[in-house]
Order: sequence, then structure tokens, then C-alpha cells
Amino acid sequence: MSSADTGVYRLVKGMLGVSAADALFTQLEIDPRLLKPVGETVSRAEMAQALNMVLFYDLHERVPEGHDYVQDVMAAGQKITFDHGALRTVAWPSGALPPGEAAISRVLRPLGFVVADTYPLPRLKMTGRAWAHTDFPETIAQFFVSELHPEQFSAEFQAAVTRVLADSVDPLGPQDIGRLERLGRDSSLPWMDALALMPKVVACFGRQHGGFSLKDYETLLAESAEMAWISTEGNAFNHATDRVEDLEALSAQQKKLGRSIKDAIEVSRSGRVLQTAFKAAQVEREFLTEDGDWVARHVPGSFYEFIQRERLQCGRLDLAFDAGNATAIFKMTTHEALEILN
Repeated sequence: MSSADTGVYRLVKGMLGVSAADALFTQLEIDPRLLKPVGETVSRAEMAQALNMVLFYDLHERVPEGHDYVQDVMAAGQKITFDHGALRTVAWPSGALPPGEAAISRVLRPLGFVVADTYPLPRLKMTGRAWAHTDFPETIAQFFVSELHPEQFSAEFQAAVTRVLADSVDPLGPQDIGRLERLGRDSSLPWMDALALMPKVVACFGRQHGGFSLKDYETLLAESAEMAWISTEGNAFNHATDRVEDLEALSAQQKKLGRSIKDAIEVSRSGRVLQTAFKAAQVEREFLTEDGDWVARHVPGSFYEFIQRERLQCGRLDLAFDAGNATAIFKMTTHEALEILN
């Protein structure tokens, strides 16, 4: 059976077109059990896989070094094992959007994801949660969803957060919510509903608020580079991660190629999870000045990450994360943000 005859391909093609769908099926490892012929309904696992592929493509297009790395992998006749995607949320009133992680969890749960573990990130005044897929935990990429807690910051910071998020819109309408509820209940949807729901689900992983002042951006940046990042990028993938066999060798190779990979590899307390990453791509965003004019500034965008996972004694892959690793990886945007404004 050709991949073009499968439900996952049909979903991805519906979002990105034939060319991008073909590229993704060449680039990414996909569990063969997910590649089912198109039937009357589409399963939550097929929809979850398609969503991950579309979000990977979006990140791949926004991060030049990640794009170049993927091309290298393809040229070598290999594929990417998409381990997880990460995004940031804010536990604060957000216009029409549910606050914090709720804006994302209402989508992940019906798709079959559950919270695998919670990771306090006290130095960042955030909490991270890993969402793993119930049906295919090792082969459908996880989501690492972090939530920032503005109540732990100054009153001035909180006021800036309120202003920035006040006009947030909700990509999901009542019909979309109804489809998600049916998906959660039945673990599948008829094709017409699935195809209509996919673009709305994808839209949840973006920036939902409008423009705001440069002064507010600088206020946020002074206390939290993570919140400053959220203010310009919203709930878009902060990074996507390739699961590799030998992280040390990969890091050395990327350094030889002159790419901006971290100097050091982060190692979890267990010693079984190793991570590193490229520096964040730089993007241009516009801010409103006190004179009422819009001014462009370069700010940190998203980045591409790498992870090596060892197996547990029972033979299962160690799918855990590590709070220390996560805090260090967050610096890929923090350092760049501070450097730009200095």
C-alpha cells in the first residue's frame, strides 16, 4: 500500500498540499501501524500523528538551521525520529482564549494524549508537563507544554501580561468543540468532521493575540525572557526535537559544520536522557512605540533540539524529561533575547 492511500497522508495533504506531504513522509519515521487505508472514520492516533507532522513542518520552515539539518539527514538516506514538540503557555486571563495550558490540553486529550509527568521549573517560575499518546507512546511525538505563572512576578509585569493577552481570540468555535468532544468519546471521527477540525486544531498552536507596545515587551523581558518569547510567538512550537542514537557524535558533527549548537550536552539526573540544541532563529516582529508608530525589532524565534534516550531495565524507552535539562534548554531563547536588547 502506498503512503498516499493512508489516512495520515490524506490529513497532512489536506493541510499542506501534496508537495509538503510527500516531503514529510520522506523526512519522518512513521509507525507502520498508523498507516492505515482510508476508511469511513479516522482514529485519534491518525489525527495526532498528522497534527505532529504539520507542526513539525511549520517549525522546520521557521528555523533555518533545523531545515538545513533535515536536508542533510535526507541526503544521507536517513529519517528523523520526531521525539517531542514544546510550547509555552501563560496561566493568566487571556481574552477569549482559555488561560494557560487549558488552551492546549482541551485539544490534546481528545487526540489521545495524557499527562505522563509534571516538571516544576522554579527558576523560570514555570511548570512543565509531558503529554504522551495513550495508544503509541514511543512513536507518536510527545508534547512538552510549559505554563508560566505571572502571579510570581511583579505587579508591573502582571499588568503588561494582561495588556498583551487581552485581545486573544479562540481558534475553536462551538462546532469545533463539539467535534473534539465526539473524538474524545468515540476515539474517532467521520472523515468530513476530521478534515474540518484539523485546521482549527493546528491554529491553536500559534499566536492568538495582536500587536502590543515595545514598552510592554521590554517590561516582560526584564523579568522573564520566556514571557517575552510568548508575547511575540504565542503558543507556536518553541522547538521540535529529533531523537538520535549518538548525541555526542551528532554534536561534534554539527560543530564542524559551523552550526550554532550548544557547547555542552545536558544530561538528566538518571543519566538516561541527553539533550542539546541549536540556538534560536532570529525573527522580526513589530511593536508599537509611545509615539504611536510601529517599529520592527529582531527577537528570538524557535529552535531545533536533539535528544538521546536510553532504555529502562524493563526494555521500554525512557520517555521521561528532566527539569534541569529543560531549564538549560530554555536558555536557547533566553540568552538570545538578552543579547539582542543589550
